[in-house]
Amino acid sequence: MTEEFNPSTSDNRLPDNQPGDLESSHRQTIEEQMSQLVQETCKHPPNSSQRRKGLSQLIRLIHKSGKLWRKYTPYYEDALQMMWQHLCRNLCEAPRGGQYDPSRGSVTTWLNWYLKRRLQDLRSQAEVEKKSRTFPQPSDEQETLNFIENIAAKPDIPPILEETRHWAETDPDGELSSVHIKGRPDITCQVLILRRLPPETSWKTLADEFNCSLPTLAGFYKKQCRPRLRQFAESQGYW
Repeated sequence: MTEEFNPSTSDNRLPDNQPGDLESSHRQTIEEQMSQLVQETCKHPPNSSQRRKGLSQLIRLIHKSGKLWRKYTPYYEDALQMMWQHLCRNLCEAPRGGQYDPSRGSVTTWLNWYLKRRLQDLRSQAEVEKKSRTFPQPSDEQETLNFIENIAAKPDIPPILEETRHWAETDPDGELSSVHIKGRPDITCQVLILRRLPPETSWKTLADEFNCSLPTLAGFYKKQCRPRLRQFAESQGYW
């Protein structure tokens, strides 16, 4: 069953980290910019450079607006990256339903509604997995992931994924290929980042393939790979 966005049931309160005294004139200007950018972006064909450029600009503008709902809780970052891929897939067309309808609310209201639903789903899923788990998982599996790490490789793929893959493959300064697990020069930041980009290889598969414990792999990824991914995302204006 297709979920239907209903702005009347959405929580339109300001996000946890958003001040309540933003000037209305500023908010209106941002909303107008986003609305105009949505219209311009959707004029271009899917997968075109113009469509991807528009999506990138819209993502930056949404970040800048301060209107995105935030909650400092586990799984929020997972839900956030699901929301971004939802934006890229359903902003202009949605074969399975769920396309953004500007007549029913702003794009941020639409995204906040979706974000909250996905956070609820992830919490429920985590409870089910916790009960059915038959082998130990590293604590890293329960922590939040950033936007780059798990964004889905679908037809309307955001440019950030392509840029991240190119950055990891070319390794401009040689840092990714030089940082590795102690005693395992074959398991580098470059290797793990590329293997965890969509379609990501599971930690269990990687542990079996490299004959390395799952906690060791996940711990190295958390301490060495994730900060470098975040730094790259910030340098590109995606975070």
